[in-house]
Amino acid sequence: MRIHRENPARPRELVGSVPVTPSEAVDIIAREADRRFREWSRTTLAERLESLRSAADAIDAEVEDLSVLLARETGKPVADCRGEISFAAVYLRWVCDHARTMFVTTEIDDRQGRLSVTPRPYGVVAAITPWNAPIILSMLKLGPALAAGNTVLLKPSPLAPLTVTRVAALLPETTVVHGGPDLVRALIADPRVGKVAFTGGDAAGRAIAAAAGQALKPVVLELGGNDPAVFLDDFALTPDDYERLVLASFATSGQVCMAAKRLYVPQWRADEFLDSYLAAAHRILRVGDPLDESVTMGPVVSRAAADRVTALISDAAARGARIITLAKSPGGEGYFVDPVIACGLSDDAPLVGTEQFGPAVPLLTYHDEAEVRSRANDSELGLGASVWSADEDRAFAFAARLEAGFTFVNTHNRTGMSLRAPFGGIKRSGYGREYAEDGLREYIQPTVTHSPAAFRPGGPGLPARAYPTTTNA
Repeated sequence: MRIHRENPARPRELVGSVPVTPSEAVDIIAREADRRFREWSRTTLAERLESLRSAADAIDAEVEDLSVLLARETGKPVADCRGEISFAAVYLRWVCDHARTMFVTTEIDDRQGRLSVTPRPYGVVAAITPWNAPIILSMLKLGPALAAGNTVLLKPSPLAPLTVTRVAALLPETTVVHGGPDLVRALIADPRVGKVAFTGGDAAGRAIAAAAGQALKPVVLELGGNDPAVFLDDFALTPDDYERLVLASFATSGQVCMAAKRLYVPQWRADEFLDSYLAAAHRILRVGDPLDESVTMGPVVSRAAADRVTALISDAAARGARIITLAKSPGGEGYFVDPVIACGLSDDAPLVGTEQFGPAVPLLTYHDEAEVRSRANDSELGLGASVWSADEDRAFAFAARLEAGFTFVNTHNRTGMSLRAPFGGIKRSGYGREYAEDGLREYIQPTVTHSPAAFRPGGPGLPARAYPTTTNA
């Protein structure tokens, strides 16, 4: 059996296919990954990092071909695909730079005793990745895991299996497997798999967490969000800021976990905001063939995704919302959905209360900060948020009371990311972190050797029932 991937812009066009990995094959595949782990983990850190730097160079050398393939299988504009793949190589090099100091044994020998802390890899890591940003979301797992000495079994989404497979072939000690939920369950259950990393929807995340819990295996989960963007009453946006804001919601056709999905604006500034927002959208949004360099928004990933988003928009219209089309799709057979902003909805509308994951965003008004803070926090999800204000201190103070794992100030989505900033969610948006040193630590276990001063040769000793104190431990 094979997984066939169509082009969302031209569904009759077959982009490529990959073989399905039978669940019963996991035992053999995991045994080999475990055998390779025992060799890979015995190499020096310097050797592993040299190999990963070579992989980053290899990715850079194939960016153009890979970006076209990624655009064809996902529907993302080719310029965005080029940026994603190049960024994955940048991140891999960042991992190499920082692993040099993090993935080493640290020793302390002082009056309290001798303490050695050694980072130990988990063994085989199962990485399960989505289709919307498949290269960077895979690299966030592959880079740290491989640098730490783990081997990886990588299972991409069936909606974007092709480019990931090509990129993974450039990395050491990475085996790609393809399939659905049965394969995921087999990976988690296999005794050689020591850790699971997943990015995707919360329903799949709950199933993965339950299976991993049953097997007593640690998990990193990033499960999406319904990110509020809160504009305080002193916000001051330039035309460029508005264009950046539009793309914060509509890049990748809105199919981004950290997209700006709810816009909260003071009632008395709503008309001003909407006029500037519409002008920016008309300037920046061009919907069409992802291979066209001038296109900024392609189709959604599948017919099911198009139907789901269209249903949300229809429901909003039925509730009396004013639906404003921001750009027109080219029509034809592709999975195109016109990007829209919906005005006049209440917070109980599905377009507001659920993660749309498509090119539709509600514009909501509020009267005071206490009200908007409560409404912004009224979600089971807590991945990202943003605060927009002319006063940075005021924005940070407001952000401190938002229930989000990552809050942007005066920007949103990828323009607000930083390699040094840990990224992840709270509430039902998951747990664990990616990026920054926290993202590296997810793939090591600190193991300790300790000789307390009291019991070293010539030490004073301690009574058998004594607890450690600041002077003897």
